[in-house]
Amino acid sequence: MKVTQEKLPASRLELEVEVPPETSQQAYERVLQKFMRTAEIPGFRKGKIPRSILLQRVGTQRINAAVLEEVIEASLREAIKQEAIPAIGEFDLRSDFQTLVNGFTPGEPITFRAVVDVVPEVKIKQYTGLSVQAEEVKYDPQRVEETLENYRSQLATLVPVEGRPAQMGDTVVIDYEGRLTDESLAQLREEAKLDEGELEIPGLSQTDFQLELKEGRFLEDFLKGIVGMNLGEQKAVTVAFPEGYVNEKLAGRSVIFNITLKELKEKELPDLDDEFAQDVSDFETLAELRASLEKRFQEEAEQARKANAEDALLNGLLEQIETELPETLIRQEIQTLFATQALRLSEQGIDIKRLVTRETAPAIQREFRPQAIERLKLFTALEEIAKREQLQIDPEKLQEQIANLKKQLGNQPYDPDRLKEIVEKDLLREQALAWLAEHNTIEWVPEGTLSKDAEEDTSEADPTAEGNACEPEAADTDARGTDTEVTTATPSTDS
Repeated sequence: MKVTQEKLPASRLELEVEVPPETSQQAYERVLQKFMRTAEIPGFRKGKIPRSILLQRVGTQRINAAVLEEVIEASLREAIKQEAIPAIGEFDLRSDFQTLVNGFTPGEPITFRAVVDVVPEVKIKQYTGLSVQAEEVKYDPQRVEETLENYRSQLATLVPVEGRPAQMGDTVVIDYEGRLTDESLAQLREEAKLDEGELEIPGLSQTDFQLELKEGRFLEDFLKGIVGMNLGEQKAVTVAFPEGYVNEKLAGRSVIFNITLKELKEKELPDLDDEFAQDVSDFETLAELRASLEKRFQEEAEQARKANAEDALLNGLLEQIETELPETLIRQEIQTLFATQALRLSEQGIDIKRLVTRETAPAIQREFRPQAIERLKLFTALEEIAKREQLQIDPEKLQEQIANLKKQLGNQPYDPDRLKEIVEKDLLREQALAWLAEHNTIEWVPEGTLSKDAEEDTSEADPTAEGNACEPEAADTDARGTDTEVTTATPSTDS
C-alpha cells in the first residue's frame, strides 16, 4: 500500500493512501456476501439471493458506499501502522466521499486523502542554565500557638457578664430594628421612582439575635455601636452602607438601628494542659500535641517551598517551549480539567448539571482552554526532557503508584495498560522536574515578594437577609486540624 505524507499546521498530517486493486476486490466480495446473508427480499430466502437481484434491489451505490467505508477505515489503520505514525484521535476524510462512491470499480485501486492529528513535536530553546525566582516559605512557630488558641476558643464556654459594658470579643443577644434615614429615604424615592409599598426593605429587624463582637462578623458601624452598651440599654446606631452593596436599596444609604442589649456573655477558655490536648486531639499530652503541630507546619512549609520552586521552574520552562498542539489533545485536556473541577464541586454538594447547560458549555470550554494549552506544553516539554536525559522510572515506585490508584478506583472498571501508561508519564514528569531543579538556578526571595497584593474584601454582611445571613460564615478550623492541601506545580494527568 502506497502512502504519501504531508505535514500540516497544528500538528496534523495529511495522508494520501492508495489501496491496491486486490484489496478493493476482496473488500467488495466480503461486503457483497454480507449483504447476501442479511438482506431481506420478498420471494427469496436469506443467503439464497442471486447476485444480480441483490445489486438491483439494494443498489450499487449503497453497496459501494459500504465497501468504501470499510476500505477507508481499515486502510488508514494499516497506513498509520505501516508508516509508524503517532496518530491520536479520529481521522478526518478530506476526499469527497460521494465522489469516491461514484468512481468506485471493484478490482481497481482506490486513492483517498485523510488528515490525522499526531503527537506534537516540541522544541525547547533552553532547559539548563535558567535562573528563576521563587518565594521562600519558612516555618513559623507562632502558628502552633495560634492554632492552640483557636482550639481553646472553640472549646470555650459562654458565661454571663455583669458590671461592665460590651467589648470586642464578647457575645451578645440583641433586638434591633432599622429604618432608612430621612435623607436616604428621600434619595431612594427620587432615584428609584418607587411608591411607599416598594420602599419597604424586609429584614431590617431581628429579635433575640446572637452576635459575636468580632471584626468581619457584621457591619463595622453596627459592631462599634454595640461596644460600650450595658445590659438592658437601648441605643440608636447609624450605619452607613457602602456603595456597591449587594442590596441595591441600601447601597450608599444610611440606616438608623434601634438596638436593645438583652444578654452579654464572654468566653471562658479552658486551661492549656494535657486534659485540653485529649479533648481536641488523639494525643495524651499537650507536649505530644505541640510536637505534632510543629511537624505538620514544618512539612507544610517545606511542601509550599517545593511547590514555589517547581512553579518557578515551570514558568521559566514555558517561555522556552515552541510547539503546535493538535486540537484533539486540547479538547481532551479541557475535558480532563472540567471533569476534575466538576468532581470537586459535586463533593461540595453543588449540582453540576445546573451549572453546565447547552448554553453555558461553550463559555466553560473557552475558560479552560488557556490552562489546557499551558499544561499540554509543559507535559510535552517534560516528557521530551526525560527522553533526552534518559531518565528511568523506579520499578518499585511505579508498582506502588499503580497499587494506590487501583485502591482509589475500587470497583470502578479501568484499562490496566492505560493506567500503567498514565502513572509512567506522571513519574517521568516528576523526574524531569527534579532534574530541572538540579540543573538550573533558583533564587529564593522573601515570601510575598512575587505575589500580587491580595484584594481587600470590601464586601459587608447583609443585615437585611433572612435569619442570620448578616453574619458571615466563620472560618473556624476543626479542633483536630487537617493537613493543608498543597498543590504542586507538577502537571499531572488527572484520573
